[in-house]
Amino acid sequence: MNAEPSGSPGTLYLVPVPLDLGETQPVALDTVLPLGTLHTAARLRHWVCENARSLRAFLHRVDAVVPLQQPLQSLHVVELPREWHKKGDHAGNIDAQPLLQPAREGHDMGLVSEAGMPAIADPGSSVVRAAHALGVPVVPLVGPVSMMLALAASGLHGQNFAFVGYLPRDAGQRVARIRELEAVAQRTGQTQLCIETPYRNLSTWEALVRTLHSDTRLLVASGLTLPRACVQCHPVQHWRTYPHSLDADTPAVFGWGA
Repeated sequence: MNAEPSGSPGTLYLVPVPLDLGETQPVALDTVLPLGTLHTAARLRHWVCENARSLRAFLHRVDAVVPLQQPLQSLHVVELPREWHKKGDHAGNIDAQPLLQPAREGHDMGLVSEAGMPAIADPGSSVVRAAHALGVPVVPLVGPVSMMLALAASGLHGQNFAFVGYLPRDAGQRVARIRELEAVAQRTGQTQLCIETPYRNLSTWEALVRTLHSDTRLLVASGLTLPRACVQCHPVQHWRTYPHSLDADTPAVFGWGA
């Protein structure tokens, strides 16, 4: 059980979760998360999350490997406001300090997103920023981060890279952004990484193949950590001859560079 609150603040743990959100056959939890991460998640009573339902489903899976120290029904769960999901929660005018009241009272807390590491390509940075402002220790736990897994398996420059988030939805703006980022890659050697909502995978992929120079190396990594995981990186010229079997349902990471 959590210790009784003391004069010191609790710790905010950044708890990664598997990348199998929405899968009909989830991966075995202990194949993608270390036992230490599962033990920490199992003892926490206070949580900040993207989606309470997803959090409880994750903790139900944790309980099958490491028994929870308190029933699911007794957990204190707070969801990040929906507008933070849509607009991003890194803006300076967002105050997440009230969400950390349990930590201020000495309780350890967990921050979790729906897939992967919170605060990376997902909401949560405002909570981490608030923790630093309040003197609450922040401890990131070990688990999957799709961008890092994709980069490591790509053969692209791994010592100089940028995660650029999502490309514009507008087709013209998207092409302009791809050209801008390719110019950066050519000038500096910096690998460019982006993600997309799965149902826009195909349009994003087609724009990349059509827009990038033929000798630019283009990465696609889909279904990471899943049985059907696929990571391939070839010059664009290759992709124009041998299309990738990317689908509109599986999360993917795209990257390009020298």
